[in-house]
Amino acid sequence: MIVRNKQAAPGKKPAPKKTPAKTTTKRKTAPRRPKRKSTRGKKGKVGWGKRLFSIGWKLALVGTVAMGAVLYYLNQVVKERFEGELFELPTVVYARVLNLSVGDSITPAQLRNELDVLSYRKVSAPRHPGEYSSSSTKIELIRRPFEFADGPEPDRHVMLYFNDGTLSRIQSLEQKGDLGFLRIEPKMLGMLEKQADEQRLFLRRDQFPEIMIDALIATEDRDFYQHDGISPTAIARAFFANIRAGRTVQGGSTLTQQLAKNLFLTSERTLWRKVREVFIALILDYRYSKDQILEAYLNEVYLGQSRGEAIHGFGLAARLYFGQPLQDLRIDQLALLVGMVKGPSYYNPIRHPERAKQRRDLVLKLMMDQEMLTGREFEMAASRDLDLQKNPQIASRQPAYFQQLKRELSRKVGDKIKASKGVRIYTSLDPVSQDKLEKAIAKRVPQLERTSGKGLEAAAVAVDRTTGEIRAMVGGKRTGYSGFNRALNASRPIGSLVKPAVYLTALEQPEKYDLATTLQDTSLTLKGSKGNVWQPRNYDRKFRGDVPLYQALAKSLNVPTVRLGMSLGIKNVSDTLVRLGVDADEIRPVPSMFLGAISLTPYQVAQMFQTLSNSGRQAELSALRSVVTVDGDVIYRSLPKASQKVPQQAAWLTTFAMKKGVAEGTGRYLNSQFAWAALAGKTGTSNDTRDSWFVGVDGREVTTIWVGRDDNKSTKLTGSSGALRVYSDYLAARIPEKLILPWPKNISMIGFQSQQGGALQLDCGNPFELPVWDEGGELKASCDNQPKQWIKNLFDW
Repeated sequence: MIVRNKQAAPGKKPAPKKTPAKTTTKRKTAPRRPKRKSTRGKKGKVGWGKRLFSIGWKLALVGTVAMGAVLYYLNQVVKERFEGELFELPTVVYARVLNLSVGDSITPAQLRNELDVLSYRKVSAPRHPGEYSSSSTKIELIRRPFEFADGPEPDRHVMLYFNDGTLSRIQSLEQKGDLGFLRIEPKMLGMLEKQADEQRLFLRRDQFPEIMIDALIATEDRDFYQHDGISPTAIARAFFANIRAGRTVQGGSTLTQQLAKNLFLTSERTLWRKVREVFIALILDYRYSKDQILEAYLNEVYLGQSRGEAIHGFGLAARLYFGQPLQDLRIDQLALLVGMVKGPSYYNPIRHPERAKQRRDLVLKLMMDQEMLTGREFEMAASRDLDLQKNPQIASRQPAYFQQLKRELSRKVGDKIKASKGVRIYTSLDPVSQDKLEKAIAKRVPQLERTSGKGLEAAAVAVDRTTGEIRAMVGGKRTGYSGFNRALNASRPIGSLVKPAVYLTALEQPEKYDLATTLQDTSLTLKGSKGNVWQPRNYDRKFRGDVPLYQALAKSLNVPTVRLGMSLGIKNVSDTLVRLGVDADEIRPVPSMFLGAISLTPYQVAQMFQTLSNSGRQAELSALRSVVTVDGDVIYRSLPKASQKVPQQAAWLTTFAMKKGVAEGTGRYLNSQFAWAALAGKTGTSNDTRDSWFVGVDGREVTTIWVGRDDNKSTKLTGSSGALRVYSDYLAARIPEKLILPWPKNISMIGFQSQQGGALQLDCGNPFELPVWDEGGELKASCDNQPKQWIKNLFDW
């Protein structure tokens, strides 16, 4: 029997427990390790310090490396942007340069027109660029500095003297001598890219007025030239100002920080963005000079909106709000722009004029406190109104002209302009002609609608008579709005505008026709190949019997024209039209063609009459003169040239007959005002008075006017009662040049006498003379030998 847990007897120790014997090898026992003394207490604190120190320097190392990486990255970003393409510069378009030379036909009134369109200020005594004074015989002006296509020129102080309608002297008031010629800077027309989100007109640092820069620094960052990109003083000053006001009334950002934010960052309000702003500002200040930073800031700063586009930079803002170059602005105008920097929307002078004026006056006061202005100058500047331009915009818009310009750029320049940024385009647009033509249409069309009813439209093209350069183009009565360009795209029946081509075809045959040739104005019936009958009639439904050729054209008689055309042949007249510049595909070879049963655009009509009125020399119509890169390299330059398309004598005689059209024919409405200008012109009216046309020619331009309806309904207007009236308004404002045509060889003035019935009979001694193409001079010689005798007509009429 086994007893478990048996207790030991009292007073006796329990017997030791026997360990059963093991059969495995006996293992040696390892010596015991000595007990470690506790490290707790005072020495434990030192250990934690070492640990914290270890963690700290490792974090610091990581932070330093991270900060270095950030700084390196930001430095690369800044360098790439600042030393590369800092801004995406737009393509700036300019009008033509006005070249003045001694002997030019120009009056003081005409030059004043030019200066007014360029926003020159009329003053009693010019002191600054962009100012002029004027009298009846002289004009004193200070021409603005400008970077022309062939290089920059400084401002020029000159006196221009006029005598009998010509420029007689150009005196340099700086050099105390005479100049042979003077260039007036062109008007800026605008930017070619209209879809950009932002626009700017880049100016170099030295092109900004110093007084404006001083005002900007005094207002926005008075320690600009002392700090290293950030200003602890400004931050502290702003902090205490905001504490006192209980709200944010002042910022501590420097101009360099503002530039950093505008160029490289968003407007988010986070600590990380502010840290990056500080870093970039420090990098900018370290890498670049203060002037480089200022130049970038002055071109980058946001100053408002125009037609949905953000306006950046003081240069473009000056054009928007005042319509003038920045260099021409007065102190008060510069102060307004400086004041807008704080809040372009809040201080917008168009929407909030009172608020903007208060801000402007505050800037002026700061300028006075900084001794930039005297007390009197401050009072004068602060007393002025805002003096904004009437319709604030970057430049007057010419959408029709720009459409033609883009067509030419695509054809003549192609991808070269796409690869270049900030190019300057110089065009042939005459700002005075464009302005006066737009105003003539805007004024006259509503008056014509009283007769014709609402919905009347108009288009016009004015081209240089000799070079073919397009001086003005209007695509519709809403002259400043894009849309259907009727000048380029509205192909309409031209009516009697075709008649000069018929008479020109005849006058190319001097052995058969001259201006005195008798034409029959009697009833006429023509039968077509399909049995149809056509009976052309004159507009007044009358017949005149015998009429001289020049009078048939001057009075735009239909029946004599058709008779002449049929005798000449449809093909010959068609060929003449092609030589004048009309596309052969536009011509319908039928008898009604002689009365204008062909459709052309105002642009095509302008080409036709440019060739005719330039003594038969055709110059391709063009708007583009040159394209220059931002570095001054010329991508494209036009080389105007003209080629003889029809005989000079025949074109000259036809133009003479068109002069008679103004003097005594369908264009005589002009003669009461402009007889002295010896104008040539031709009216045109399509069937049922759907289209009213007039082409006028003075010494400067060939101007084509069309008035009609887009729905092709009747206008109730003839060429004389419609388009001619627009041209008359245009000339009243534009002041025409006298039309003097170079006298061709073999043209002689010969006397004629009217006979009973209307025909003309040769009469060498008669004071009524007409020019005749006298090839070889036989007729003139006969008249010289028998000056007062009747002689036989040598032309076999």
